[in-house]
Amino acid sequence: MNTYFRVRLRPLLSSICGCLLVILLATAARAADQPRIDSLMMEAMGRNLIAGGVVLIGNRDKILFEKAYGRLSPFPDAPPMATDTIFDVASLTKVIATTPSILKLAEEGRISLLDPVTKWFPELAGKGKDAILVMNLLTHTSGLDDVPLSSVNPMQSAIEGAASQKIKGEVGSRFRYADLNFILLAELVRRATGAPLDLYTQVSFYRPLGMNDTAFHPKEATRCSGTISDDRILFGEPQDYLCRQLGGVAGHAGLFATARDLSRFCRMMLSGGSLDGRRVLAKRTVDQMTAPYFSRGGTVVRGLGWDISSPFSAPRGQGFSRVSFGHTGYSGSSIWIDPATDTFVILLTSRLEYKKVHEINKLRGDISTLAAQIFGIPVEFGDMARFNDE
Repeated sequence: MNTYFRVRLRPLLSSICGCLLVILLATAARAADQPRIDSLMMEAMGRNLIAGGVVLIGNRDKILFEKAYGRLSPFPDAPPMATDTIFDVASLTKVIATTPSILKLAEEGRISLLDPVTKWFPELAGKGKDAILVMNLLTHTSGLDDVPLSSVNPMQSAIEGAASQKIKGEVGSRFRYADLNFILLAELVRRATGAPLDLYTQVSFYRPLGMNDTAFHPKEATRCSGTISDDRILFGEPQDYLCRQLGGVAGHAGLFATARDLSRFCRMMLSGGSLDGRRVLAKRTVDQMTAPYFSRGGTVVRGLGWDISSPFSAPRGQGFSRVSFGHTGYSGSSIWIDPATDTFVILLTSRLEYKKVHEINKLRGDISTLAAQIFGIPVEFGDMARFNDE
């Protein structure tokens, strides 16, 4: 019997020891490697790419790194950036507000991802849009392109613009990133629930998750990082013009949040829909949200709302796995989450230069690469590192 246990337990003990050794070595290396993150942020500020920002890295259990850099805005006398600065997260709205709202409604059976869009928007019936499903809006495979909005009735003009335009390519196969998809999804939430997106998300997600500084209309503009729009510096007002036309609450932009609040959302995603004993989504819903959907002949991979592998995947960097997912925001924000290495990275910046797309994407990718190197659990040890949690 003793020989039997020695034979069976020896490989397990060896693996555990190896895992512990790797984790101890990684922990020791973290302190030495963290200044490399400082260097990336300082260099970006030195090139006037950003005025400042916040980097936050964590896993499903806790925050591992959190630091603020630079100033709130390009003004010389601007206050220093703080870890609790509130940012206009721009298109992160799509995945922190709109996508989870649609998936929660589907989880509850109030809508279906396979519903024809014409079920919720009869204005599109008979306009050649019958093949578009709710899922196609979430994956940007609807064939719709963005349209200008009327200042008189912006939502009506968005719906009319969707109805009148000709579908580009085949629904479900053509990937075309368009804000219009998510503008329609926010209106779908309102039509399905009777509540606007800002109210629905507060009740369903932000309050239960303790995301106290997350809202579409931030109350404390003095805590907000500045964004540049038409040569103006905006504080607490959405940078996105279409969002401003829609009253500051839209499915594609308009959300404001701190890095700490966003970390709670990321931890919820890594934990399968719950945080601190509060469940806001079923695990199967989170799995469905982040499963791969292919378009462009398999060259573009998206989740529902979330990006996985596409022309917009710069924040994945070089260290996160193929099952990782995230999103970017025009204001200089990004999130990337990797369940395989139990790591997420949040980068929020006060972006100054919008023409240097390659440079901001490189910053996003470099920060993520360092986050994976310094803090990520090696994939081969991930299950064992979480052994005591099961």
